[in-house]
Amino acid sequence: MNTDPHLTLRLARDDRDLMAAQRLRYRVFIQELGGDGNLVDHDRRLERDRFDPFFDHLILVDERRDAATLDDVIGVYRLLPGDKAGAAGGFYSEGEYDLDPLRRTGRRLVELGRSCVDAEHRGGMAMMYLWNGLSEYVLERGIEILFGPASFHGTDTARLAQALSFLHHHHLAPPELRVTAREASCQPMDLLAADQVDRKAALQDIPPLIKAYLRLGGCVGDGAWIDHAFNTTDVCLVMDTAQMASKYKDFYGRKVTGHDLAGR
Repeated sequence: MNTDPHLTLRLARDDRDLMAAQRLRYRVFIQELGGDGNLVDHDRRLERDRFDPFFDHLILVDERRDAATLDDVIGVYRLLPGDKAGAAGGFYSEGEYDLDPLRRTGRRLVELGRSCVDAEHRGGMAMMYLWNGLSEYVLERGIEILFGPASFHGTDTARLAQALSFLHHHHLAPPELRVTAREASCQPMDLLAADQVDRKAALQDIPPLIKAYLRLGGCVGDGAWIDHAFNTTDVCLVMDTAQMASKYKDFYGRKVTGHDLAGR
């Protein structure tokens, strides 16, 4: 792909890098999308949670922006390999989904989340940089299954009925990978029968990056999770890297646009 000499992709190296990632997350998830959380620091404008110290944070840095004010990180992805999950007390998404099917596979896992791109860089190459970095991360560590919550903005499931039903009927994970939403805030996704789903309307309502995951062979768990505090409706995406390999090349011929949110 074409490269921009002002953009650098790397893993966060220190607390400053992490805070710059949290500052970007604050702009997107809190200011733009109206979310909140117990550990969000509104005074310093940092979106954070207790899991951050355990994740690897893939950051895209724009060298033209001011690092001293934490303004230089314009894209983020946070990644938790399975061998680090124990120290974190489990995966972030375990609060929403029963992940036992993934654990029973015995395969190497990584949880994805908190993906976002600065508003000024959406529609350009930023997300492609992040996906390239994610690909390298996966290959270097021999990751076999990627998973994580992906968010729809808002909690009105009636408005999301077409999209959620489409995902349930056409992209439900196979039984051996089918995580299930926990009962506390579970929303069944088959809100409409298969013959009532308008494919065009459904695809219009699905966030661009979720569609990108689907093109790579991704699938979803059973049930959505309603997160009122974060003002989102979450689905759990699951991707088998063996499936991704056959579709990877085709993905790079497409552009990811819109908010470019992979969810939380």
